[in-house]
Amino acid sequence: MRLRWGLAFFSATLMCAGCGNNPYPPGDDEKKVRYRFLTSAPKTFDPAVSYTALANLVMTNVYETLLEYHYLKRPYALIPGLATDVPKAEPLPDGRVAYRFSLRPGMLFQADPAFALGAEGRTTREILAADVAFQLMRLADPKVNSPIVAPMSKLDGFREFADRLTQRRENEPEFAALRIDRQYAEVGGIPGVQARGEYELLVVLSSPYPQILYWFAMPFTTPVAWEAVTYYDGEDGRPNFRDHPVSVGPYKFVQNDKHSRIVLARNENWYGALHPEWKAPGAVYPSEGEPEDAERGRLDPEYVGRQLPFIDQIEFRIEKENIPRFNKFFQGYYDGSSIINESFEQIVHEGELSEDMKGRGMDLDKAVDPDVYYIAFNLDDPVVGTSAHESGRPLRQAMSLAVDVGEFLRLFTNGRGIQAQSVIPPGIFGYDADHRNPYRKVDIPRARELLVEAGYPGGIDPKTGRPLRLNFDTGDTSTRGRLRYQFFVDAWSRIGLDVEIHATNYNRFSEKLRNGSYQVFLAGWIADYPDPENFLFLLWGENAGSTSGGENRANFRDPRFDALFLEMKDMENGDERLAIIREMSAIVERERPWIELYHRENYVLYHGWMRNLKMAGLTSSQEKYRDLDVEQRAQDRARWNRPIRWPAYALAGIGFIAIVPGIVTFLRERQ
Repeated sequence: MRLRWGLAFFSATLMCAGCGNNPYPPGDDEKKVRYRFLTSAPKTFDPAVSYTALANLVMTNVYETLLEYHYLKRPYALIPGLATDVPKAEPLPDGRVAYRFSLRPGMLFQADPAFALGAEGRTTREILAADVAFQLMRLADPKVNSPIVAPMSKLDGFREFADRLTQRRENEPEFAALRIDRQYAEVGGIPGVQARGEYELLVVLSSPYPQILYWFAMPFTTPVAWEAVTYYDGEDGRPNFRDHPVSVGPYKFVQNDKHSRIVLARNENWYGALHPEWKAPGAVYPSEGEPEDAERGRLDPEYVGRQLPFIDQIEFRIEKENIPRFNKFFQGYYDGSSIINESFEQIVHEGELSEDMKGRGMDLDKAVDPDVYYIAFNLDDPVVGTSAHESGRPLRQAMSLAVDVGEFLRLFTNGRGIQAQSVIPPGIFGYDADHRNPYRKVDIPRARELLVEAGYPGGIDPKTGRPLRLNFDTGDTSTRGRLRYQFFVDAWSRIGLDVEIHATNYNRFSEKLRNGSYQVFLAGWIADYPDPENFLFLLWGENAGSTSGGENRANFRDPRFDALFLEMKDMENGDERLAIIREMSAIVERERPWIELYHRENYVLYHGWMRNLKMAGLTSSQEKYRDLDVEQRAQDRARWNRPIRWPAYALAGIGFIAIVPGIVTFLRERQ
């Protein structure tokens, strides 16, 4: 028995000596598999519902849209996707506006058993204008509960369709039992969404809204087959539609395990694969971009004009912990990664890669996100708001001059961020890189002068004889969150103000914002689409939270600003629009409903085997443009993960010595 166990130990030790730590099957080393991680599993992949950056990392590869963004151009520019071109607005006599989308004939859904519902034995079918119309009706359906009902309500008859649908379902049980597409047909569809034949979609808006085109570059408006929604109902062992997308894009789901991994593979039915002769803009690598793109190798002749995609498979692993997944990245088991705070200073020096990282062949991709973070004042408040008459404005101006954003970024983001000078971030029309907001510099003497003007000399409230007391509300109760808020409190204490942090849970904080019981708070806004209207509407009077429940939580109302907003929002980009935006920005500078803080800057570290890297910052398909060198990856992994075998060999030696007596005894007994 001792001999048998000893031999087993000896054999196992020798086997372990040859083991590696590669978490992927050995055969995958030779395949073009892109390895990414997700910090958690997305809750839904239903394109009518999902509105998270996490889910979009996956969904944009599966749900192609009628329009998409040019991969390289900034400011962002729309190009045709499933549509043949970007439609122009057609004004109608009654003030409505129409857009005509033409779909490319001959495009197919991925092969899927759901299509047998339409015809026995069918595994796919053509993508039609009716499939886009069906998805737009799903956005209006109250049962679906889409988060973009508000902007889509500009479609003529959108809300009325939803009302008719609800009424019929409540009053007619037999109607509610009908198949979903038949329910939509029974109530007459949305008047502003008409499929004209198989390939033309007419979209009619009740009033001008040029930003509608950007929504057609998001998965919300992708073509969806009624068969897929009907078939994947969670019954008889079938998954729900939210877990089983039916692809119209370059990749399709082949595995969806929310506990461990999500795997996408090339969709052989994607129009770019079926019809390479089209050379469609969204199916070939671009030939132009920004000046720096050529310098960064993003316009390599080896890729320009070539058919997409280059990568065969995308694998997303669910990795919740920062340090373990960053270690796996360094071992070469993820192709790219954000940089954890604990390692930032060792990896990045003065905004550039350290020499050590360059020596490992790393590549650093940096991009400013289309967002803005800011401190907002409640202008309905009697102390900091407009009702304070002439004291509120200089108080807000003084508080703005006390905040050092550069120091904040150094302390809390490793310097990752661009100091905001206005509401509009880089990459969006109206952004001016050379402009300097007179109230977005640190000027303590001037801030103290403004406090005198506001009636609070030295920060003292004459009513109490003590420092003016203000409340700073937050929905972040974490230790790190409190440190961030304390930074601003300390800045304002330098000019004599006493600002108290009121930290509650997020639900309570949201309730305060709804009922107006706040003075100062920190907020941020990430662009839905790349248009200045999507930022300036945050300060439009009709969008004030206290009167309309809108996103203008500062409750800022200025007659001139509001008039300019209405004039600007539907204009095409040009000199006239730019002049209006600058006047609006000047009003915001003077009135200070916000203290603009920063625009986030993303730093992503990639291994040298990755190609064609450029972050978008918006919901858009990116992976189809990227490529990787599998040979270089295999070589680097082998070099970085050489197994340390001497302990195994030492154990094997000890094991061998331990079993020698048993072998000798065994041989003697045999004799």
